[in-house]
Amino acid sequence: MRVLAWLKRHDPDFAALRRAGRAAIVMPLLFAFGGIVIGSPDVATFAAFGSFAMLLLVDFSGPLIDRVQAQLGLAVTGAVFVCVGTLVSRPIWLSAVAMTVVAFAVLFAGSVSSVMASASTSLLLAFILPVTLPGTIASLGPRLLGWGIASVVAVVAIVVLWPAPAREPLRGPAVDACRALAARLRAEAAAMLRAGNPELAADRDAATRDADAAVAALHRSFLNTPYRPTGLSTSARTIVRLVDELTWLNAVIEQFEHVRLSATTPGGPVHVAAFEVKSAAAAVLERGAELLAQHGGDPGDVEAALGILGEARDAVEAATMTLPVTGGTVDGGRAADRFVASLDPGFRAQELAQATTAVVVNIVLTARAERRSWWQRVLGRQPGDLAGPVAAAAERASGYVGWNSVWLRNSIRGAVALGLAVLLANLTGVQHSFWVVLGTLSVLRSNALSTGQTVLRGVIGTSIGVLLGAAAMFAIGDDRVVIWVLLPIAILVAGVAPAAISFAAGQAAFTILLVLLFNLIAPSGWTVGLIRIEDIALGCAVSLVVGALFWPRGAAAALRQALAQAYTESVAYLAAAVAFGLGRCDAAADDLPEPRTQSLRAAAAARRLDDAFRTYLGERGSKSRPLAEVSASVNGVAGVRLASDAILDLWRGQEAADADRAGAHRALDASISRLDDWYSRMAARLVAREAPPTPEPVDASARSRLADAVERDLGDDRGIVSATAVRIVWTGDYLDVVRRLEGVIVGPVDTLGDDLPSRSRAAR
Repeated sequence: MRVLAWLKRHDPDFAALRRAGRAAIVMPLLFAFGGIVIGSPDVATFAAFGSFAMLLLVDFSGPLIDRVQAQLGLAVTGAVFVCVGTLVSRPIWLSAVAMTVVAFAVLFAGSVSSVMASASTSLLLAFILPVTLPGTIASLGPRLLGWGIASVVAVVAIVVLWPAPAREPLRGPAVDACRALAARLRAEAAAMLRAGNPELAADRDAATRDADAAVAALHRSFLNTPYRPTGLSTSARTIVRLVDELTWLNAVIEQFEHVRLSATTPGGPVHVAAFEVKSAAAAVLERGAELLAQHGGDPGDVEAALGILGEARDAVEAATMTLPVTGGTVDGGRAADRFVASLDPGFRAQELAQATTAVVVNIVLTARAERRSWWQRVLGRQPGDLAGPVAAAAERASGYVGWNSVWLRNSIRGAVALGLAVLLANLTGVQHSFWVVLGTLSVLRSNALSTGQTVLRGVIGTSIGVLLGAAAMFAIGDDRVVIWVLLPIAILVAGVAPAAISFAAGQAAFTILLVLLFNLIAPSGWTVGLIRIEDIALGCAVSLVVGALFWPRGAAAALRQALAQAYTESVAYLAAAVAFGLGRCDAAADDLPEPRTQSLRAAAAARRLDDAFRTYLGERGSKSRPLAEVSASVNGVAGVRLASDAILDLWRGQEAADADRAGAHRALDASISRLDDWYSRMAARLVAREAPPTPEPVDASARSRLADAVERDLGDDRGIVSATAVRIVWTGDYLDVVRRLEGVIVGPVDTLGDDLPSRSRAAR
């Protein structure tokens, strides 16, 4: 019971134990089948290491059918690699070049899918083994037979032997976040209706804390993997969007709660319409959570609730158009200024409706994707306007093609290291040369410091494993029965130790496993451990050299550059969204198409930033700033992009322009210019490791400029204003939302990275 309790603390859900348990059962059986029953060392070797690769080095997530499909894809791709690796294993130069090319392709392909990223080590092993064991066309048959046996048994094993529950790291937390945000909206609405009630106020505060905690938990789940947790399946792509959207929605609700609804007459049309939006948004989120909790549920109820939310949103816009605007002055102030100020509650309601709609539309797309028939999936039919898997893969991969891309750098570093390891192992003629390559793969990290630390732990762990293996072989002698008995135990420990204890413990356990395994192939006693140390040391040396030569500083500098580029591209998308809106309302302006190119560029920059941030989180060493603050600066990028999305959505329903809106151009262009100037200066100073600019103060004249812009379009004799006037003001409000992000960003990036000076130090 103590052992189980310890395992549960160090191996949540027994994921590592499950993998190791399967491998401990399957690997010895396949090794015995290939070596004893069939009598072929090649079959035995490739069956044993094939099962090791497909059962211990990878653990796909998602529903069982998705895991089986991924396992089959791994098996087929691995079989191709076995063939190619065998055919290019000689001459030496060809094997090194082939290893470099294949390693780069495998490592870089992980950028398009978390499934491919999680399988990269297994795929590399499928190539490393044949390319380092010289073979001919005649050896292809036994090798493919061994790999094929391992593939079939591995698929059966994940279904039959302790099958893992469906693990979707984002779905559950996203469901919880939707429910918590709906409860917050309900509690805030109740407290607003009965202001001054202490019990309702306490319920509201508790619901706010629960919502903040649920959204934070979703974000932690998103960051708790070394790569972005999204595959190429439609549902995986739509669910991952919910992370940024739910975080943004929580911030929108916070602003809605603090808006002064007294800007309009309490109980008036705008006040009532805004309240209806809050209630409708809560209902939509509740139904969306129920739908997301299922797999392939019917989205009919959710779409009906979305329709009600849309009507409430339209009612807010209609209510703003009936506000009393008579021209001239009202109560000593200009009617236009009073009108612009009166739109605040309506804007917050519209912003809430837009953010909620974005969340729930993605949930509906997820459900529709999961309800597709098998034939529709084969044909690549996508719900909505989503791109197909191939197009999505191409789009993602192209976003990482850039010299500042951390993923590209890591792929180049890994490919060069593995190619050099193959070349060095073959030139030196060491025994079991694939250990050299595996050693290189296991210790190479994203910066020189982390690589050096991992090398030290790897060599220490291997040495301890050699000592323990030698002691075991002295005690066992030539008794092969005892070795066969100990083999599954060694596999079990080698599978659990890296996750539950440490990397060094894993290397020690794996060394003991290899000592036992190779003494079954060709009895050599404990001396095989010395060969293991020699090979691992050679592989570690390769990693140290490559780690020191190729971007040794790691992700700290790359994170600054990625952050600067992400904000630059996002603000460019924001400016294009505003230009699109002005083109829809101004007859003198060009009617521009939606800025899809700018949106894609901003999304690609955000993915590169996410990759740099994950690498930064995974690197060892102290961080100069609390991770929560750095995370806030990274999250700000999503805020700019989502504000741009909201502006686009705001203007899509606008009819063709019928008047000159030069005033609106001047007002909004001035705000965009201020934003572009500040974010450009901030990006330049990030790259230059200088102190960031001070956030722009509130532009007191911005509202007056907007009032000037819409004064000629406020209303007629009946006091009815146009939708264009409302949308112009609300666009300005969205730009002000982006301006307020500056204060959130400056604190986190103040000393981001080890050598970026703070504003106070720079001033001194």
